[in-house]
Amino acid sequence: MKIFFLFAVVGGILFFLLGAVIFRDSTTKAQILTPLAQSIFRIPEAPASQKTLFQIIEEVLGESKETYGVVIKNLKTGESYSLNEQKKFESASLYKLWVMAVVFEQIQTGKLKEEEVLRRDVQSLNEVFHIASESAELTEGIVAFSVKDAVEKMITISHNYAALLLSEKVRIANVKTFLKANGFTSSSFGEPPVTTPQDIASFFEKLYKDQLINSHYSERMMELLKNQKLDNKLPKYLPENIVVAHKTGELGSFTHDAGIVFGTKSDYILVILSESNSPQGAEERIALLSKAVYEYFEGIPK
Repeated sequence: MKIFFLFAVVGGILFFLLGAVIFRDSTTKAQILTPLAQSIFRIPEAPASQKTLFQIIEEVLGESKETYGVVIKNLKTGESYSLNEQKKFESASLYKLWVMAVVFEQIQTGKLKEEEVLRRDVQSLNEVFHIASESAELTEGIVAFSVKDAVEKMITISHNYAALLLSEKVRIANVKTFLKANGFTSSSFGEPPVTTPQDIASFFEKLYKDQLINSHYSERMMELLKNQKLDNKLPKYLPENIVVAHKTGELGSFTHDAGIVFGTKSDYILVILSESNSPQGAEERIALLSKAVYEYFEGIPK
C-alpha cells in the first residue's frame, strides 16, 4: 500500500511539473496546454484559412451598387472564378484588341506591310465612323502613321485616331470575321462595339496559348500589351517588378481593364468590366480587386 501511494505521489508531481495537463474547451474544442507543456511540446498554431476568390470579390465589390463583370483564371492551375461573365458591356477601347489581332494576321499573310504609311484627314475619318463633331477629339487636320507606329499607339496609349486608321485599313468586315472565327460570339464590332468579360478572357487565353496567330506575332502583341502606359487600374497596387500585359477602356460610364498578370508563382487572366455612375470610383475598385487577386495567387496573407 505504501509503495502504491509513493508511486502515485511521484507520478502526480511529474505530471504537474511537465505541465501536461490538457483542458478541453467544450465550445471551441481547442486544446489548451500549460506554459511549460507549450515550451516542451511546441504545439504550432494552425494557419488562418485562405479566403476564396468568391470571398475576395465580395469584399471588394459586395457593397457596390454599380455593375461589374469579372473573369479570373489561373493559367497554370486552371482555377477560375467569374461574375456576370456573359453580361454585355460597351467595349470602349477594348475593341482595339481585335483590331490589333487582325492587323498582325494581315502582316503575317503579307497583305499588310508594317512600314506602309496610313494617312487620312480627320474630318473624313469622323464621317466614316459617324463621330459627331461635338464628341470628336479632333475636327480638322491630317492623321498619318506607319502601320507599325499606329498599332503601337493604339495599344500603349489607346490613340483613337490610330485605331480608326487601322480599322479602315484592315476593314471592319474582317474584324467581324475574326470575332466569329475565334468564337467570340457575344462580341460585336458595331456602333458601339459590345463585348462580354468571358469573350475578353477567351481572347487573352488564346493569345497566351498562341491560338490567335503564330507564336512570333503572338509575342509581338503580348509585348505591346506589356508596354501599356495607362497603368491606373490593374497594375496600380502591384509590385513594380510584376509585369502586366493589358488593355484599358474608358467611355462615359464604362471603365474596364483586362489582361494577364505574370506573377512569381502563377500567370493569370484578370478581366474587370464595369458600368458606373462614378468611373473614378470604379477605377479604384478595379485596382483594389487586382491587388487582392494578386495576393491570393501569390499566397500573401492579409
